Amino acid sequence: MPAQLLSIEVAPDLVDQVYRALLGAISSGALAPGERLTQEDIAARLSVSRQPVLQALRLLKKDGFVQDAPGRGVLVAPLEAEAMRKVYQVRGALDVLAARLAAQQRFRIDPKLIERGRRAARGRNVEAMIDADVAFHQAIYAASGNPLIGQSADPHWRHLRRAMGAVLQAEPQRESLWDEHEAIADAIAAGDAERAARLSDEHVSRASDALAERLSQQLARTAASASGTPTKKGDKA
Repeated sequence: MPAQLLSIEVAPDLVDQVYRALLGAISSGALAPGERLTQEDIAARLSVSRQPVLQALRLLKKDGFVQDAPGRGVLVAPLEAEAMRKVYQVRGALDVLAARLAAQQRFRIDPKLIERGRRAARGRNVEAMIDADVAFHQAIYAASGNPLIGQSADPHWRHLRRAMGAVLQAEPQRESLWDEHEAIADAIAAGDAERAARLSDEHVSRASDALAERLSQQLARTAASASGTPTKKGDKA
């Protein structure tokens, strides 16, 4: 006798579409930290029923992008510099492993990825900057030959995209970023696994420090503005 399976009431792809729409809005800042979200409002804005919204919000809560709000609904989770440092710690370990494995294969990163990144860094399209950065690192994950590295890194990049978007809206991308990327790519192509791993570790450490510092300053300015406290002289505007 065949096993009895429960019918699926909500199409998984619709839940995924709602999830990605909300995640994109949270990552871009269109849905700001602390903003209250209700099923009814989201369903109306996305022209869907409440059921896929409920499922998508549960996934976002599990992934740490929203949290329970007092009363009804949920709140967009706050951005925290220390939390981002911890995300970078995990991503850094994965990046170092991926660079070492890719170097063992003497993999040549497509130069167009670096050209694309430098071009994005000279522009003002924040999403393009982040996309280029992610694409470079995903190329190394793929080159490692271990698909678990990219799969493990993906959820951490979702949080980093959000923090990077918030920072890059106010301040330009680090000028040295793509020089560091190119040096990592050269070490991988040369088959120098130890150098590739070291450069990757240093790159992630610098990126973590820069993002945490900028995010802390930005959050402090936002808090001061909300309270009416004037920004201290010498603080970055």
